[in-house]
Amino acid sequence: MKYNYLIVGAGFFGSVFAHEAKKNGKTCLIIDKRKHIGGNCYTDKRDGIDIHNYGPHIFHTNDEKIWNWITQFGEFNNYKHSPRVRYHNKTFSFPINLLTLQQLWGINTPYEAEKKLSEVKKDIMNPTNLEDWILSQVGEEIYETFVKGYTTKQWNKNPKDLPISIIKRLPIRTNFDDNYFFDKYQGIPKNGYTSLFENILKGIEVKLETDYFDDRHKWNSMCEKVVYTGKIDQFYDYKFGELEYRSLKFENERLEIPDFQGCSIVNYTDIQIPITRITEHKHFNFVKSNVTWITKETPIDYNKNTEPFYPINDEKNNKIYLKYKELTKQNENVIFGGRLAEYKYYDMHQIIASALNKFEKTLK
Repeated sequence: MKYNYLIVGAGFFGSVFAHEAKKNGKTCLIIDKRKHIGGNCYTDKRDGIDIHNYGPHIFHTNDEKIWNWITQFGEFNNYKHSPRVRYHNKTFSFPINLLTLQQLWGINTPYEAEKKLSEVKKDIMNPTNLEDWILSQVGEEIYETFVKGYTTKQWNKNPKDLPISIIKRLPIRTNFDDNYFFDKYQGIPKNGYTSLFENILKGIEVKLETDYFDDRHKWNSMCEKVVYTGKIDQFYDYKFGELEYRSLKFENERLEIPDFQGCSIVNYTDIQIPITRITEHKHFNFVKSNVTWITKETPIDYNKNTEPFYPINDEKNNKIYLKYKELTKQNENVIFGGRLAEYKYYDMHQIIASALNKFEKTLK
């Protein structure tokens, strides 16, 4: 059988694209080298608790169109993301808000907060790196407590060598709002992400534990177009060299207690502690039980035997990526999409929007 689309990868980009294609009368085959659908959003249920196997995923968007699209496949709860930070055996409210500043400095009003921040922030004109930018916003103590150690562990780079774009995702507030995201629509699927993907992919043929690169000629011959969501450097046989990523190690633990840390995520910002965070999964869906599951997360160097989680979008890697991107213009029968194929940090709602837009372009 000849398919309209062979889709490499059963994560968000590939699954959204496949759903829209099927809805418009196109035939699709999805292949994925993993044992499951859902990409990094994959969840499985243990003791009635949905475990986020590749790190926590909180859905959030301001785009009503995207919210309406995703919620047709499953009901979402009203989870609000308010993590905590552990530094030198003290726990702080996070993201940075008035309670955080009260815990640090004993101040109690927005006016006091703004006054204090204006006193401590560094006078750095036109900051060009992560460290200088955050110092210019909140000064040395907040940088040391919340950012420096965590960022160094996460990226294995000096914060001076990282782009500002990484840290600009961090809210800084002078009121008591500790909601990490600004978005109007937020939540987590009540039945887990895997159930959501099963509904998105209903009626679509999927082959798991199938690596495109084991026989790409065969797979290409089976379709009119390829939708590719894997690593772009691998697609071009690393012609311009390998792009850098950060990977992660996850250690799951079942504990015979009702609650381990009192919230879904605690970030560990001490540089001496290898882990960056502990996730307690039951808090995502407000599960009440006498057992709990936690995951300790440690950033590690990427190699071909680990998963590429975060593209390192520094100047060197971006230059290499642009060379690969130029090559994509010669591949009219291949659609590149997603975090790995576009070498770009995407949130889930952004990947959905990208997949919808790219499919609409194919119709035109």
